[in-house]
Amino acid sequence: MDYSLMKASLIIIGNEILSGRTQDKNLSYLATWLNEIGIQLSEVRVIRDEEEVIIETVNYLRKTYDYVFTTGGIGPTHDDITSLSIAKAFNVDLEINDKALSILKEYYKDSELTDARMKMTMIPKGAELVENPVSKAPGFKMENVFVMAGIPSIMQGMLEGARKHLKGGDIIKSVSVDVFTPESNVADELTKLQDKYKNIEIGSYPFTKENRFGTSLVLRSKNEQLLEECKLELLKIVDKFKS
Repeated sequence: MDYSLMKASLIIIGNEILSGRTQDKNLSYLATWLNEIGIQLSEVRVIRDEEEVIIETVNYLRKTYDYVFTTGGIGPTHDDITSLSIAKAFNVDLEINDKALSILKEYYKDSELTDARMKMTMIPKGAELVENPVSKAPGFKMENVFVMAGIPSIMQGMLEGARKHLKGGDIIKSVSVDVFTPESNVADELTKLQDKYKNIEIGSYPFTKENRFGTSLVLRSKNEQLLEECKLELLKIVDKFKS
């Protein structure tokens, strides 16, 4: 391709996701959000709330990608072990963070700052807090790892707090064209188009709508002029299959 992107991975942490009781809503939001600032979400893993698994996954991915994002497991309950696992991944202590404590003391009345909520002030030593504008208990970053809540509204707020720490690459534009024909019908034409436009990413994605088979054809590139040229040729191909 003709673009250079920063690359990121996402670790979705939670037994409830893997059991099917909770549907993850963070993946699509994060992928779109990152793409808009020139960061490509390149890998996603869904793992259980197990310390060794979290440690191993974080340590592998933080060495592989520019950024790693985790969601889930930083709440007040016994099975929220992400913060402790991140501390162990970086070989640092988990300790009460004075700034996090100050934030929660301001948010909760003294009687409401229970031992369970105090757990959310425990942050790996050396981490930098990531603001939580929704429920105040902060996320944090350790080097290139951003640790965030699993609740979508809170995660989205934390992302805005993380933005200042992120360096994006090229922002990729995309064009999508739908045609009511199976993708096998356009496969040969798309291969020829891809051979001609090697610097454009061309993808085909089947769908069904109104009891008809169709294909979404997507072009992606940072070069808008080249993208427009390729789109015009793609439309000529699509016209052959219009009834």
